[in-house]
Amino acid sequence: MNRIDRLTAMLIHLQSKKIVKAEEMADRFEISLRTVYRDVKALMEAGVPIGSEAGKGYFVVDGYHLPPVMFTQDEAGAMLLAGKFVEKMTDKSIRTAFESAMYKIKAVLNETEKEHLENLQSHIEVYASPKTMVPGQADFPDHFITDIQRAVVQKNVVQLEYLSNHEEETQRDVEPIGLFYYSSAWHLIAWCRMRNGYRDFRADRIKKLVNTGKPYEGRNLLTLKEYFQSMFQNNRGLIKVIVVFEKASLQDRPFYGSISQTDLGDKIQVEFMVDSIHYMARWLLMFGTKATILEPEELKTRVADITEELYNHYNRVITEV
Repeated sequence: MNRIDRLTAMLIHLQSKKIVKAEEMADRFEISLRTVYRDVKALMEAGVPIGSEAGKGYFVVDGYHLPPVMFTQDEAGAMLLAGKFVEKMTDKSIRTAFESAMYKIKAVLNETEKEHLENLQSHIEVYASPKTMVPGQADFPDHFITDIQRAVVQKNVVQLEYLSNHEEETQRDVEPIGLFYYSSAWHLIAWCRMRNGYRDFRADRIKKLVNTGKPYEGRNLLTLKEYFQSMFQNNRGLIKVIVVFEKASLQDRPFYGSISQTDLGDKIQVEFMVDSIHYMARWLLMFGTKATILEPEELKTRVADITEELYNHYNRVITEV
């Protein structure tokens, strides 16, 4: 990246956040701190009103905006790719907002870039495993992620009408701390006042959501990262397993115990948390060579041992016959 492009990218970066540390820009642009200081000074000399706070970082004075910047072909393509994930892995509220954003992006593209996106559109697809549905769940609104995002940032109490895993409809007030995607669904992590503890709510099982506008105070809630660290510490008996499956072998089989899935084209990488290596090994045998264990080594060894036992067993059977 030449210096002119870097200065432009730096200015956009500065406008993207309330305050930006020099170390953050050095890491992003792979330059030294000394070069960051020199580039920021160059922007200031060019008339950009940049302020700084000792020990915190740089900021662009409120009210200054860079004139509209054209997207590159690669940037527009990246947005199109992101849109494919949004289409398959979010709810109606996010899909609607992203579609509106894409229209605005396309509006500032030149004809060549627009043609590039139109040609690319039909050549990209995202595979997403179907969600595990329960009776009546298809009638749920499934459009609350945007509302949940607002409540998380505003730290507001939210009222839920929720269908639990036991197909019991409950009403409860919760204090949201974040959103998390796993097992083909978005989950709201929140402190539940009814249960007096942290709970995991699948967003597509929420029948009704109301942001009360009332801030929750008086409790130091965990961050989302702290919540998951605590969860894994409390489940130290669980073992992480990572397996790559060929999609053609799946036939819509559910991934019980999976916590994440990564699309690899004609394959899919699945991460599990399991409590039995022996059970997992026997389950994986049904996939034969269509599944490849990445970790742990103990599971690979167990599958090999079971396979050898079966081979020896049927060798004896054939010999006896």
